[in-house]
Amino acid sequence: MTTTKSKIQSEKTSAPVPHEVLERNPGMPLDLDWIHRVHVNRSAVERRAATIPTRRSVKKEWQAAWLLRAITCIDLTTLAGDDTPGNVKRLCAKARQPVRQELLDALGVPHLQTGAVCVYHNLVPIAVEALAGANIPVAAVSTGFPAGQNPFDLKLREIQASVQAGAKEIDIVISRAHVLTGNWQALYDEVKAFREACGEAHMKTILATHELATLRNVAMASLVCMMAGADFIKTSTGKEPVNAILPVGLIMTRAIRDYHEETGYKVGFKPAGGIRSAKSSLDWLILMKEELGNEWLNNSLFRIGASGLLSDIERQIEHFVSGRYAAAHHNPMV
Repeated sequence: MTTTKSKIQSEKTSAPVPHEVLERNPGMPLDLDWIHRVHVNRSAVERRAATIPTRRSVKKEWQAAWLLRAITCIDLTTLAGDDTPGNVKRLCAKARQPVRQELLDALGVPHLQTGAVCVYHNLVPIAVEALAGANIPVAAVSTGFPAGQNPFDLKLREIQASVQAGAKEIDIVISRAHVLTGNWQALYDEVKAFREACGEAHMKTILATHELATLRNVAMASLVCMMAGADFIKTSTGKEPVNAILPVGLIMTRAIRDYHEETGYKVGFKPAGGIRSAKSSLDWLILMKEELGNEWLNNSLFRIGASGLLSDIERQIEHFVSGRYAAAHHNPMV
């Protein structure tokens, strides 16, 4: 176990410290020439994405270390119609202590917490109070989530209200119609206004990629949102029929790489929706490592939007420690 502990501790410290201070992406003027030059070879993208879960493997103690890293990158989320203050408080307690302490002790890890807690606007004050002193930011979904069909001035007021309530991160949704009609100026202006309304709160821009029709539209929308000042680009609301999938992740991470090479600014990436297994979280970490490098393997630049994922990760960690899989009720989410 000493060797295992040293490997896990080495892996935990090999990438930048969580919540490291990064220079925020200030955005840039809209460059339509760059947008119109974007082309996507769908077949090549799908072939490349298919290699990630089949040709890459992380085993034994390295797998345990990567799963611990995945936990630190989770935006622990509840966005249900039956959310109550009670279940949000329990979710925040889980964010503070995502894995039972005896398992962490066995791995030589003194403390672990998730990247953030994500809730609806009306529950932001509850989450802020429950996380007091924990240095875990509260994220609020906003701008008419999930459809994004609210009036524009109402979207701005919703952002401002969430920031005033204590949200440190705002997950906004774009107007998909701007993408589907090719109105890139309107999309740029919208996202830039959202960024200004966020102030010091970091803005994650949800593309709702399944509703954008083509991978080329996903790539172009990703670039426009980064030009408008997005701190993160995010795949999905979690409410679409298809949410986070690897081909879309490949398109978005390569857009992030192109933007960084062009401007020098790092933008984060957040897949969300449908990521429920520990194995899936490893696939996304592998994608980040191979496409963007170790600098993106921390929660300042990578988040996973999920609700049920944490239970399976904790189950896999317990199997690594004890050789046995726990019953589901041993690792409850709330």
